[in-house]
Amino acid sequence: MSQSRDALTVPFWSPVEVESALRAAMLHLREGGVLAYPTETVYGFGTAVDHESVEALVQLKGRPPGKPFLLLINDPVQIARLDLHLPTYAATLAARFWPGPLTLVLRGGDRRVSPRLRGPEGGVAVRWTPHLGLQRLLTAYGEPITSTSANRPGVPPAMTASEIVEQWPEAIHRGVLTVLDGGRLAPSRSSTVVDCTGRRPRVIRPGVFTASQLRECVPDLVGDT
Repeated sequence: MSQSRDALTVPFWSPVEVESALRAAMLHLREGGVLAYPTETVYGFGTAVDHESVEALVQLKGRPPGKPFLLLINDPVQIARLDLHLPTYAATLAARFWPGPLTLVLRGGDRRVSPRLRGPEGGVAVRWTPHLGLQRLLTAYGEPITSTSANRPGVPPAMTASEIVEQWPEAIHRGVLTVLDGGRLAPSRSSTVVDCTGRRPRVIRPGVFTASQLRECVPDLVGDT
């Protein structure tokens, strides 16, 4: 995998660069490494969903217990493969707002999902990213990957690949972390997070999509008034 000369990153901007990066990026994931990548909001860290890979991400981030990662998908079929439950109202939200910055917290997946991916209430957060390069990677990889913001505690989420290089040079040199450089991201609000584990959908983090927009599809949405 070629790296840019001015920083230890892999070009991931143009369609040609994305295609060139795929093979090595997927191998890195399969070998349990951590991948940094651009999303529709900020740069993220991600791994494969197996226990060892998730633990590598926990160690890199210094993630405290009880603070989960989410899953990025590019096809709702992957939700079924993980035995996650998509209630009717969640399917309605997904049909309207995916791919997009909407995160749905789903129940289920007891035998398929690492406990590290579960929130305090037991749900698993899932988002279908609209970022085209990341969609291409997920399509080629064929499985979900984990996601969390690419930053150290107390530092704002990275908007450029160079910020990640500055914060994590040792991990890059050791081969634990590979950074996909998708350029400088435009400022954006975080994804809206909706808890779909109960009888009614509930906004647990306001974001790009407002509650009024969501209520156009699911009128009984709770929260973020």
